[in-house]
Amino acid sequence: MSAIARQQEFDDVTLQILYLAHDLSDPAIRRRVTMLKAGGAQLTVAGFVRDENRLAGETGIDLRVLGRTADGRLGQRIAAVAKAKFSLSQVLKNIAPPDVILARNLETLALSGTAARLFGGDVPVVYECLDIHRLLLDRGVKGRVLRAAEGRFGREAAMLVTSSPAFVENYFRPLSHLHLPVLLLENKVLDLDGHMAEAAPEPKRPAPGEAWRIGWFGAIRCRKTWEILSRLAEEMRGCVEIVIRGRVSPKEFPDFAAMVEKAPHVTFHGTYRNPEDLAAIYRDVHFAWAIDFFEEGLNSEWLLPNRLYEASLHGAVPIALARTETGRFLAARGLGLLLTDADPQTLGALLTALPAETYATLQQTLAGVERRQWITTRADCEALVRQLTVLSPRARRAADHALSHPLPAEG
Repeated sequence: MSAIARQQEFDDVTLQILYLAHDLSDPAIRRRVTMLKAGGAQLTVAGFVRDENRLAGETGIDLRVLGRTADGRLGQRIAAVAKAKFSLSQVLKNIAPPDVILARNLETLALSGTAARLFGGDVPVVYECLDIHRLLLDRGVKGRVLRAAEGRFGREAAMLVTSSPAFVENYFRPLSHLHLPVLLLENKVLDLDGHMAEAAPEPKRPAPGEAWRIGWFGAIRCRKTWEILSRLAEEMRGCVEIVIRGRVSPKEFPDFAAMVEKAPHVTFHGTYRNPEDLAAIYRDVHFAWAIDFFEEGLNSEWLLPNRLYEASLHGAVPIALARTETGRFLAARGLGLLLTDADPQTLGALLTALPAETYATLQQTLAGVERRQWITTRADCEALVRQLTVLSPRARRAADHALSHPLPAEG
C-alpha cells in the first residue's frame, strides 16, 4: 500500500480523545476543544472548575466535572486531584473508550495514568503544558518534589505539547525529568471559516489631539503591569488611556473594581469571547500590552502569549520587552514597539515623542505580514488530530489491517 493510501487509513479513523482539563473556566481550554472538534475528533472532556464553566452547554462533547479548585492555592489543588483520583472510575463511567488522553498541566497529568489503566493501559498520554509554574522552577525542596512528580507522572507519556520554543530550551531540556517528542502549538487565533485570513486589519490612526489607547487584554493577573499602566495613564494626564478586558485573577486583584474606579483614564470592560470579539476589541486600541511580569525572569520571559497573535492579526501594535521571547519574536520580523525597560517614565516619553507617521509605519509593517503567521486554520486542526491519531494503537492496527488486506485492483 502506498504512503498516501496508508495516510488515508489513518484519516478514516475517528479519534476518541479524553481531554483532562485543569480549569474548565479557562478560555484556552475552550479553544483547544474547538480545535480538536474541528479536526474531526470525538471528545470527552473531564476537568476541574474554578469559576464559570465555559464548556457548559457546548455541543458535541461529553462533559464531566472532576471537582473544584482554587486559583493560587496549591494545597487545595493537590487535595482536589487526590480526591479526583479516587473517584475517576465513577466520573468516567460509560464514556467512549479513548484512543488518546490529552492532559493539560501537571494536575491532570497526575490523573492520566489512572485514566489510561481504566481503559486497558495502552492508551497513549499527551502532556499539554503551555505555562511553567514558578514552583516547578523553584531550586528548593518544593521545586524538586514537583519536578520529580512531573517526571513520574509523565514517564510513560508519548508526546509533549507546548506553545513556545523557549519553554523547551529553558525548562524541559535542561531541568525537567521528561524527555519526550515535542509538538509546538503556538497560541494563534482560531480562524475556522477563513474570514480572518482574508480580511486585512483596519488601521486605527490617532486623530490630532487624540489619546493613545493601550489595550491590556486576556488573563489579568500581573500586579506590576497594573502599577506601570495605571501610573502611566495618571502621569500622562489624558494623553494615554488604558483599556482593560479579560478575566481578572481574584487572588492577585481582590479589589479590582475599586482600583479601576480610582484610576484616572483607565477603564475595564469585563470578559470577551475568543475569537468572536477579537476584531472589535483590538481595533478599538492603538497598542496591545504584550508584557507579563507575573513570573518575572521565568515563565514571563519565555512565553509567546495569546495577545501577541491576536493584536498582530487585528492591527494593534504590540508593546513588548526586547529581552523576552516575545520581544525576540517581534524583533526577528521587524515588528512592534520594543522596550528595554517597562516603566511609566520611559514609556510616557516614547509615546509623547511618537509621530503619527511613525505609528502609521508600524501598523503598515504589521499589516504586511502573511496572515497565516497569526492564525490556526481548520486544516491546522485536522493536522493536529492526524498527529494524535498516529499515536493511537487502534489507528495503527487499522492501518496495519489495511496493509495486510489491500483493496483489489480496479479493472
